[in-house]
Formats: sequence, C-alpha cells, structure tokens
Amino acid sequence: MDRIRIVGGERLNGIIPISGAKNAALPLMIASLLTEETLTLHNVPRLADVTLLSRILGNHGIDVTVVGKKAGQRKSDGQTFKLTAAQIVDTTAPYDMVARMRASFWVLAPLLARCGVAKVSLPGGCAIGTRPVDLHFDALKALGATIDLEGGYVLASAPKGLSGARVELAKVSVGATHNALMAAVLARGETLIANAAREPEVMDLANCLSEMGAKIEGIGTATLQVQGVDALHAAEHAVLPDRIETGTYAMAVAMTGGEVFLEGARFDLLEEALVLLRKAGVEIEETPTGLRVARNGGGLEPVTVETQPFPGFPTDLQAQLIALMCKACGTSTIRETIFENRFMHVQELARLGARIDLKGDTAFVTGVEGLTGAQVMATDLRASVSLVIAGLAAQGETLIGRVYHLDRGFERIEDKLRRCGAQIDRLSS
Repeated sequence: MDRIRIVGGERLNGIIPISGAKNAALPLMIASLLTEETLTLHNVPRLADVTLLSRILGNHGIDVTVVGKKAGQRKSDGQTFKLTAAQIVDTTAPYDMVARMRASFWVLAPLLARCGVAKVSLPGGCAIGTRPVDLHFDALKALGATIDLEGGYVLASAPKGLSGARVELAKVSVGATHNALMAAVLARGETLIANAAREPEVMDLANCLSEMGAKIEGIGTATLQVQGVDALHAAEHAVLPDRIETGTYAMAVAMTGGEVFLEGARFDLLEEALVLLRKAGVEIEETPTGLRVARNGGGLEPVTVETQPFPGFPTDLQAQLIALMCKACGTSTIRETIFENRFMHVQELARLGARIDLKGDTAFVTGVEGLTGAQVMATDLRASVSLVIAGLAAQGETLIGRVYHLDRGFERIEDKLRRCGAQIDRLSS
C-alpha cells in the first residue's frame, strides 16, 4: 500500500494547474446514459474515481474512449473522454462497484428515464456520516416511478415513462438534485425542482444537459424548471475547474508561506472560502487566467465559520481549514453542519502536535508554534489532504498511510507540490 512521505518546512513557489472537478466530471459521465449519441467531455481529471466509473458505465454498455493528447497539449491538461451509450445492455449496477464509490448511485435516474427500469445497489463511499437516499427516492416517486428495496438493491420502474411533476427536496442535496434533474429531462411535461442544490457542479451538469438538448431554466438558482424532451443528442462540454482543489492548494500556500499561481482557478466558484482566507491574512489576487495566492510567513488570524451548502463554506474544505488554523495566532471555531462524522482527521492531526477540542459538531482549534512530523493515516479523501497540508509545515518527516484516498480526488498531488519546492514523495509498497 502506497504512502506519502513529506519533509516539512519548505515554502511553496511556482505554478499549480487546477484540474477538472471530480464532483462535476462524475455526474457528467453518468449523463451520457441519457442519449444514444456521443457525449464528448474535455478537461476530465485523472483520478481513481473516474477510472472506476468508466468501468461501471462500461458494464451498462457505454463505450468509453479516452482521446490521445493533441500537439501542444501539456501534461497538466485534462483528458478528453468520448462516451457513447448507443445501447444500454444492462440496467443493473452491482454492489461490488457501487459500494466503492457513492456517486455511481446516480446511474439510477438516467437508467430509469431511458429504459424504464433500473436495479442499483444501495451506495457506499467514504465513512463520513449518514447520507440518506430517501431524497432520491422521493424525487423519482414524484415523477411517477415505483421504488422497492430488495436484498440491498433499489428496484425502480416506470414502464410507461416518467411524467413531469413538482419535486420538493426536503433538504438541499447535491446528489438528489443530480438524480432529479437527469430524470426530469426525459420525463413527459414540465418538472419543477424546488430547494435544488446550487453548487457549481450542479450548474455544470445542467449546462451540459442543455447542450445535449434539454430545456432547463433557473440554472444556478434553488428552483429548476425542466421541460421534458423526447431524446437528447450529442454534445461537447468542458468540465469546470475543481474548486476544492483550488481551496486546498490555497491553504497549502497559506500554511507554508510563499507564492503560487493557481492556473485555471476561478474565484466565483469559491468566493466564501477565499474571502475567509483573506480575512485570515492570506493574499489572493484574481486574474483572467487564475488566482495568485501568497503569504509572507507572518501569523495567521483565527476564523469562525460553519460549513454550508453553496454559496457557503464547503464541507469538503473543512478538514483542510482545521489543518491551516493549527498555525493561527489564537483559537478558531469551525462548525460542521453537513456531515455528523467528519472530524476523523482530528486524531491524526493531534499526532503532529495540533491542539483541537471537539464539542459535538464544532472543532475549537488553538494555534501552536509548530507542528512535528509523525506517522499518520488517512481516513477519507478530504481528511487525507489535510494531513498533507499539515505535513508541509511540520518539522521533520511525516508519513501518510492509506493514500489511495488521495488518488480518488487529487490528481498527481505530489508532483504538483514538488514542482513548487515541497519535499514530498510517494513510497510504493
């Protein structure tokens, strides 16, 4: 099992290209199930989750082709995928694959919308708390589907097709919004999705579906109006830049000092978090081609924040922010409102010398003079990268185990950091 080795204490200076967003690429790939024509996706990141989803979609009959690099393309440029679901050969998504990646559960809606039937295993994913699927079921039932549970599988059917309706999501959910939207585009008549998630990744899916011929209004708002169409067609779409990767590298620079240009990053996708970093003492400059992030090594100011759905501070940056605030001059208060079990990184950060007190859903992080390298273990995707951020600033050597979590969501992280001066390597077992 691979490990990451970091010798901390080096400032970061250079350029880090921001990859395509994992959380956008996955639903976009799944959307290819909705048409028999080819969906071409550009800027697809090289991640373990993307590879796994390609295999899952292949089981359904999708031909997934990765286009070779064109002349002039850089190593950092994203991949181009061509996905063609000319014929759905299997409407079952088996447990052994869905349990390994929660997002693959989203095949439920497009299989149901296109084929009238779907059998999908209940999902797995990172152990960061309960993420109920009832919202998905309620949305599909509102559109006329019959939903049964049997042996750990969801059995969904709509032999006469789905019909437009009002879908009122009981709480904001990115996954449920994805599923409701993909079901509605092929449903007869008009669907109104109320309390929809407004995350940029939802907007990216809606924009891609529109390019495929879907009729969607209200993109970027909490109310989506969808007029169903008979069929979708071929399209080309570029995956938006990863806002979580952007925030992660911005915090890495804030942690170590130095100056890094985040190439391709967009301020509008992460405004709340970047404004918070500015308040903490980090320089962030928006340019037409990315973001310049700098810190001269002076002390960081503590912050008070709680995670919220977009446009609030994202839960996927909570672990990284806790790591960063270990270097602040004072005590920060960070409340987690999205997932009830997303503080598993705290124990590992404590091994590096962090002072963090947990009280219910809130972490109180008191800055320390310095962190010390140690052997730690990743517990989930975002927790793993918080350990990388801490290790970059810790004195001595930090060894991070279970880095397969990192490979799910961060493309070539050790290479990107090493090019900016970090002493970081991957140790293969």
